[in-house]
Amino acid sequence: MGRGIALAFVYGGYDVDLLDLKVRTPAEWTRLSAEAREEMASSLSMLAELGAIPQDAVSRLLDRIHLFPASESEARLARADVIFEGVTETLEAKKQAFARICAWGRSDAILASTTSTILVTDLIPFVTHPERLLNAHWLNPAYVIPLVELSVHPGTTPETVGRLRSLLEDIGKVPVVCGPTPGYIVPRLQALIMNEAARMIEEGVASAEEIDKATRLGLGLRFAAIGVIEFIDFGGNDILYHASRYLSETISRERYTAPDIVQRLMRDGQIGLKSGQGFYDYRERDLKVYRKDVLARTLGMLQHVGLQKPPR
Repeated sequence: MGRGIALAFVYGGYDVDLLDLKVRTPAEWTRLSAEAREEMASSLSMLAELGAIPQDAVSRLLDRIHLFPASESEARLARADVIFEGVTETLEAKKQAFARICAWGRSDAILASTTSTILVTDLIPFVTHPERLLNAHWLNPAYVIPLVELSVHPGTTPETVGRLRSLLEDIGKVPVVCGPTPGYIVPRLQALIMNEAARMIEEGVASAEEIDKATRLGLGLRFAAIGVIEFIDFGGNDILYHASRYLSETISRERYTAPDIVQRLMRDGQIGLKSGQGFYDYRERDLKVYRKDVLARTLGMLQHVGLQKPPR
C-alpha cells in the first residue's frame, strides 16, 4: 500500500520519501529497494500502455520517489509534514513504528495510519500529541481509486482533518470522513455483498459468471451513478422496508431485518423523494432538475460500458 500511496502523490506533483523502519543488512536493503522500485515502475508502465499517462512520464514520476533504509529514516522523518504509516497489521508493529515516528518526526506532523483493520482509537496510546492522529484508508490500487476514507477519533482536531483533506484533494483524491468503526464505510458494505454473493453460489442460486455480470451491469452500474443512501430515497424507503421484511422471512431474519432507522422513517412517512423527506430533505429542491441529473449520471455510466444505444 505504501508504494501505491507514493505513486498517488508523485502523480499529483509531489516528491515522496518512502522509508523502511526495519533494520536490514545492506544486501537485504538492496533487494527490497530494487523490488519496490521495479513494482512501482511496472504500475506506471501499465498506465502508460493503457494511455493514461505519456510514456515519458514513467521515469519522471519515479524520480520523485526517494527510498531510504532505516539508518536514514530519522533525518527524513524530521522533515515530514505528513507521515503515512503502513507497517504490518499488528498492534506490536504499529507500536514500534509510531515510537520511532514520534521520536524522530515533528510534533505537528500529521500521523495517518493506513491500517485496514485496527481502530484509530487503539493507536492513540502509541503516539504523542494524538490530536494529529487519524486513519487514512486507501483502496487498492491507491494510485487509481479516488476514494480515501479518513477515520477520526474524538480528539482528532478539525485542523488535522482539514489539512489532510486539502492535501488529498490537491492530488485528485476524494476523502470521506467516518468515526472509529470497524470496516470504515466501503469494506463494511462490500463484505456484506461479497459474502452474500458467495452464499448464492453455495446455494446454487446462480453461477459466478452470472452474479458478476449482474454486479457489473446492474448493482455496480447503478451505485456508480447514485449513492447507496441516495438510492434508498430515490426509489423509496418503503420499498426497502417491504423488501427487507420479505427477505427476512424467506432467507434470513438476521441478515435482512431492516435497521431501526428504516422502520422509523417508514412510520413517520418520510420515505424519500416522493414524500419530500427521507435520509435527505428534498422540500427546497427542484425535483425535475434532480431527476434529470440522476438520469444523466446513469446514462454516463451506460456510455462508459458501451451499452448506451440509439432507439431502433
